[in-house]
Amino acid sequence: MNRDAVNIEELRRRARRRLPRLLFDYIDGGAGDESGLKRNTASFAGYRLSPRYLLDIGARTTATSLWERRFAAPFGIAPVGLAGLFYRDGELLFAQAARDAGIPYVMSGASIASIEEVTAIDSQSTWYQLYPARDRGLTLDIVRRAADAGVAVLVITVDLPVPAKRERDIRNGFDYDLRLSPSLALDALKHPRWTLDHLCRGGLPSFGTWARYAGTGASAREVARFFLDQGYPTLTWVDMEKLRRDWPGRLIIKGLLHADDARMAAAIGADGVIVSNHGGRQLACLPTALEALPEIRAAVGDRMRVMVDGGIRCGSDVAIALGLGADFVFIGRAALYGLAAAGYEGVLRSVAILKEELDLTMGQIGVTSVPGLRSALVS
Repeated sequence: MNRDAVNIEELRRRARRRLPRLLFDYIDGGAGDESGLKRNTASFAGYRLSPRYLLDIGARTTATSLWERRFAAPFGIAPVGLAGLFYRDGELLFAQAARDAGIPYVMSGASIASIEEVTAIDSQSTWYQLYPARDRGLTLDIVRRAADAGVAVLVITVDLPVPAKRERDIRNGFDYDLRLSPSLALDALKHPRWTLDHLCRGGLPSFGTWARYAGTGASAREVARFFLDQGYPTLTWVDMEKLRRDWPGRLIIKGLLHADDARMAAAIGADGVIVSNHGGRQLACLPTALEALPEIRAAVGDRMRVMVDGGIRCGSDVAIALGLGADFVFIGRAALYGLAAAGYEGVLRSVAILKEELDLTMGQIGVTSVPGLRSALVS
């Protein structure tokens, strides 16, 4: 039973047991020697929360507002690519769990499900992460589809200028146009739950949003290759300004780590930024989001929302990120471990664990609301 998982690490271990090694290493690994990935989680250990006692904490709440919406917790589910490969219909299950938990879900631009399929679950809580294509016309069509589907928040990820070197994936032979090699077939036989979930129900899935652009009758492998061929375009602030004009809703730029970039985002009219090093998956020697957060917060003040992701594994991590100045937090692997372990129930459990731990942390330090965490941090 995954409902009895006590912490995120237990969900991680259960995900590892269920997934073939090639797939688990893809979600669990990072760039280079993975030192950046390790620093993401370790960075929270450098901060302390200062408790106040003999206060009335009976009416505390983890709920918070972000723009026009009230959410049950100050965190949402970050975009994670290929979720539907780790658990069948993974993006749809993310959307259902986020809706039921009262938090936002950022659908990845590298999702198995299409924009239309996910937003049919709940367009109000679903944001869309845009990976701009080399073909600007294609990018604009995806933006149009997101708007037509009722998406209110567009998240543009900008921290993938070139492909990353992920050593686990190289050793395992992982590629987006996943081929059923003899080694994968053998590993799949050792993980029958995942195998039955996928290979015995139609085979490997395709990139839903991108399928229509790859040509009539394109196979899943051909769609994946088209997606990769359109990846890593050269982007500039001029492109961001154009997208700001093209998108009618809230716009967030994800993947910034420098204060000057945050200032530029504010200058072009972005509504928010997500401070992130892509989960340690792009370059090992980048600063962690926590290291970059205070300077970015100081640079933009209250002109825009400042959010953060990377390395969050428990509720006190959420509290520390908020204490350092974040308006909101996103969880990636923590939610994905839950999905890979048990689908919808696993995602709900990962969210519940973090929310329960955040509530406990607030009660322990004498804070009754999310804004109160700003004054509770001791660095």
